[in-house]
Amino acid sequence: MSKKIKYLVAPNPLDRYLTKEINGFDESFKKDKEFFLKAVKKNYLALKDADDSLKKDKKFILEAVKLNGFALGTADDSLKKDKEIVLEAVKQNAYALQYADKSLKKDRKFILKAVRQSGAALACADKSFKKDRKIVTAAVKENPDALMYAHKSLKKDRKFILKAVKHGAALMWVNKSFKKDKEIVLEAVKQEGLELAYADKSFRKDKKI
Repeated sequence: MSKKIKYLVAPNPLDRYLTKEINGFDESFKKDKEFFLKAVKKNYLALKDADDSLKKDKKFILEAVKLNGFALGTADDSLKKDKEIVLEAVKQNAYALQYADKSLKKDRKFILKAVRQSGAALACADKSFKKDRKIVTAAVKENPDALMYAHKSLKKDRKFILKAVKHGAALMWVNKSFKKDKEIVLEAVKQEGLELAYADKSFRKDKKI
């Protein structure tokens, strides 16, 4: 039984191959850089059908991840260790870090760079870094919601949370007890008034808040 392509559905000339049998195509299309760069914008899985030579081509993959960070997932394993490529992928989509080589996910200096440009990348970093104050703080500065990925020990650390909310960390991700902490709530609301919605209800009538 022949294999069919299912991941793109837009009815235009570029996508004709999506509704045809792959076995009926000239193998040369699998090396068509322009075609796959256009296709990857719609779905990174398109690169699964690209020739292996493209998946190993650093320049090509670099362009691909700039268009769709998840394209890193279909790149050759050797390029998943390439810091330049992974950082570009993370810049386009923070969660692309999940496809990086494990060695990079455990590289503290690299992860610090990654979260400084895309805070949510903390979600895909090695779990040891979710306890790392410097890394979590950097992630929160870039994206306040990155606090959700911090280790529970940090979420229970009052000194750390007070500092985090000053950087805009969202109250919705802090330990429940801190939502009743007036100093923490006040700092959070100073950064963003809407944070009051996540504080303990008792503060909603507090004129000082």
